[in-house]
Parts: sequence; structure tokens; C-alpha cells
Amino acid sequence: MNTSRNRLKRRFYRHGPDYRFGDQASFEEIKATFGFKTITLGAWVDKQEQHIAANLLYDALADLTQILSIPPVTIGLRGTLNLAFGSGGQAGVQAHYDSNQRTLALAKNAGGGALAHEWWHAFDHYIAKHMFKGVHAHDFASALWLTQTPNLIHPLNQQLDTLFRLLLLDKSGLEPSNYFKNATLLDKARGVQYYARPQELTARAFEWVVASDAHIRNAFLVDDVLDSALERQGGFPDESIAAETRCATSSYFQMLGAALYRQM
Repeated sequence: MNTSRNRLKRRFYRHGPDYRFGDQASFEEIKATFGFKTITLGAWVDKQEQHIAANLLYDALADLTQILSIPPVTIGLRGTLNLAFGSGGQAGVQAHYDSNQRTLALAKNAGGGALAHEWWHAFDHYIAKHMFKGVHAHDFASALWLTQTPNLIHPLNQQLDTLFRLLLLDKSGLEPSNYFKNATLLDKARGVQYYARPQELTARAFEWVVASDAHIRNAFLVDDVLDSALERQGGFPDESIAAETRCATSSYFQMLGAALYRQM
């Protein structure tokens, strides 16, 4: 096995249900099961790498649906989300969500661990039009929330509003949250504008919730969150909002899942 395959097949720790019972997954099966619009594989992803990646991806996406209590087909966001493996990424980036193409791209050798974070970006982008009026092509719901009034007629939007309010504002609702302030300090120290962007704050909160699930652990789905340097620096929700973050996130997706299962 060459070096590339060794990196791809490195031991991603996983503890969770056995969905495949030893069967080999395929990207065609992933597309059908999880509702993706298209799946694109890079020209340099050989057959053995495809087999390894398909199993890792299938288990990770299935774990995500279990953690969120949603139907597997929900992952594809009603058939609007594209998946690219070893194709369409950005140089030096392990994973990326491209809002232009509505594509979640994973680097062949380094995409593992960022899947939950990038899926939230896709969801955040998709849900914007269901929560706000006059949405533009590249708008994210979490970013719009700071400047526009959401449509709160639907209970799902009410629950998502609760989550955004918890993560982005303090208890008074008038000042930035400590989580937001800590991220601003991280940006200042690094000379970037990244950690305090609403879409990044909410994506990190989401991957933190996924990583802290009591029953499922999957390092291909989410990694380097709990006990990480970034967590110690305040880059993830701290204990003051941890329980509420977990509850608000779980409540939203359980409500969403229940509604979708009723439609099936």
C-alpha cells in the first residue's frame, strides 16, 4: 500500500452501531442513502482508496444521523447538497463547503475529522431561505440572524432562533456572548477575521455537540475538539452554556427529524 493509502487508512477511532455488518460500502450507496445530489471523486483517488473512504464516510454520516435523530436522507438537504472526495477542495484546507456549488469537499488524505463542521455550513446555508426573506445566494442563516428578523411562525425556526441567541448574545440579549467575545480575542491574536464569524461560531458549537455525544465517537466525523488547544483557548462553548447548547441543538434536530419521519 502506498503512502497516500496509508494516510487515508490511518486508524480513525470509532465507537458506535454496526450499520454495514462487514459489507463494503460504495459511493453510489452513500448517494442514495443520504440523499446527495451528486458525488464526485478526484481523478487521483484509486479503487482501493475509494473503498476505504466509502466505508469511513458511510459510517460517519450514519453516526451523524443517529446523533441528530434525523432520517439518513436528510443529510443531502433535499437533494441539493453535492459531495466531493479528493476533488474540488482548497489548497491547504482539509475540508471545505463551497456555497457557490453547494458542495461539501473533503481532501483525500486530510478530510477526516472535519465532516460535521462542514456539514453544518451546508445546513446553515440551506436553512437561510426557510428562516429569512430576501435571502441572497451566499447567505448563511447564522450571519443573517445578527442583522435581520427571522420568521418565527414555524416552531423549528423558533428553536433555531433559541440556539443562535444562546451562542451569539449574552443573557440580556443586548451584548455579545462570552463565546463570541472569546472568538474575537482569538481573531485579534491571530490577525484574522475567522473565529468570530457567526457561521464559524455556530459550526464549532455544532461539532462540539456531535463530539460530546455520550454514545457515539467517530474521529472521521469530528476530531480535535474535546480537550483540544482550541477548546482550552475558548474556541468552543464553555461550561456556562454547554448544557444549553447541547439541549438546544438536540431539540432542534429531534423536532426536525420527527417532522421528516412523519412525511415518509
